[in-house]
Amino acid sequence: MQKIIVAIDGYSACGKSTTAKAVAARLGYSYIDTGAMYRAVTLYFCEHYVSLTNPREVEDALKKIRIHFTYNPALCKSETYLNGLNVEDEIRKMYISAKVSEVSALVPVRREMVKQQQLMGQKKGIVMDGRDIGTFVFPDAELKLFMTADLMVRARRRQMELAGREEFIGIEEILDNLKKRDFIDTTRAENPLTQAKDAYVLDTTNITTEEQVNYVADLANSKTIAKNAVNVNRS
Repeated sequence: MQKIIVAIDGYSACGKSTTAKAVAARLGYSYIDTGAMYRAVTLYFCEHYVSLTNPREVEDALKKIRIHFTYNPALCKSETYLNGLNVEDEIRKMYISAKVSEVSALVPVRREMVKQQQLMGQKKGIVMDGRDIGTFVFPDAELKLFMTADLMVRARRRQMELAGREEFIGIEEILDNLKKRDFIDTTRAENPLTQAKDAYVLDTTNITTEEQVNYVADLANSKTIAKNAVNVNRS
C-alpha cells in the first residue's frame, strides 16, 4: 500500500509536535520535527555569535550545519543532532524559543531547511509539522492540517512543558514570547504561516491529545485508502 505525506502547520504550543509524533507512530511513518531543525540552527547561531543582520555570516554558518534525527529506543522518541551532537534538551530551552522565530524568518535559513525537508519526504510515509509545510514545503501533500488554540491555553501548556524540564518561567513572559513568535511567523517575507486552502482546521483548545491523534490518524487512513483505490483503478 502506497503511503502519503501528512503536513501539519499551526501556531506554537498548539500540540503540533506531540500530535505529529503520535500519529507517525500509529501509522508507522517517519516523524520530521521541522521546528527542531530551526531550533538547532538557532542554537548554532547563538553558540557561534552569528549576526542575523550579516548575510555573509549567516550563509557561512549554514554551510557548517548538519542536522539529523536519531530514534532513541530507551525514550521511544527521535532526538535532534547538530553536527553529530545530541542537542534535543538544549534546543527546547526558553532562550532558544526567544530567538528561533527571528532566525527562521531569515530567507537563507528557510531555503536551506526547506531543501533538506523536501529531500526527507521524497519517499513519502512521513508526518511533518511546522509553519509552511502544507503551503510551501509539500503543497501537494495528501493530507494537510492547520492547528490552532486559545492563546492563554497555549501559554499554560508551554509553561507546563518548560516546568517538566525544570525551567520555571512566568506566564506573562511566555505570553509575550508567543505573541512575538506569532507576529514574526505570520508576517515574515519568506513563506509566512498561513492556512492552506485545502487544510483541515483543528482547534485543540478543548480537546485531549488522544482526541487530536485519533482525528488526524483517521483522516490519514481515509486519505491513504482513497489514494490506493485511485491507483488500483488506474492500473
